[in-house]
Amino acid sequence: MPRRRNMRILFVCVHNAGRSQMAEALFNHEAKERGLEARAESAGTEGGKSLNPVAAEAMAEIGIPMNHQSPKLLTQAMADRADRIITMGCGVDAESCPAKFLVTEDWGLDDPAGQGIESVRPIRDEIRKRVHQLLDGLSRG
Repeated sequence: MPRRRNMRILFVCVHNAGRSQMAEALFNHEAKERGLEARAESAGTEGGKSLNPVAAEAMAEIGIPMNHQSPKLLTQAMADRADRIITMGCGVDAESCPAKFLVTEDWGLDDPAGQGIESVRPIRDEIRKRVHQLLDGLSRG
C-alpha cells in the first residue's frame, strides 16, 4: 500500500481551458487510483469561457471525462493553499500570477488551443507522463 500524503497541487496556465484542466483531471484520477490523499486543482491567470472541447475529447479517449470541470480564475487563496504550483509553459509571469514565486517547475507544454485531436493527443500524453512522474515522487515520500 502506498504511503499516504496530503498534498495539494495547483496547475496554472493563462485560460485554464486545456493543459491545466487535463493535468488536474489526470492527477486526481491517478492519485485516487494509487490511494494517495493528494488533490489537484487548476486555474488560469485570465480565465477562459469554456473548456477546450478537443482537450476534453482527448481525455475522454483515455476514460477520464472532464465534463464536470470548468475554467477558473486564479486567486491568491488558491496559491496559498497549494503545496506545489506547476505552470504549463504559457508565459505566466509574476505580474499576472500571484503564485509565480512559489512555482516549483514549468512544464513548457504546447498550447492545444485551436488544434485538432491529432495535435492534442501528444500534449495529453506528455501531461500524463509528467503526472505519473509527479505521483511516483509523492508515493515514495
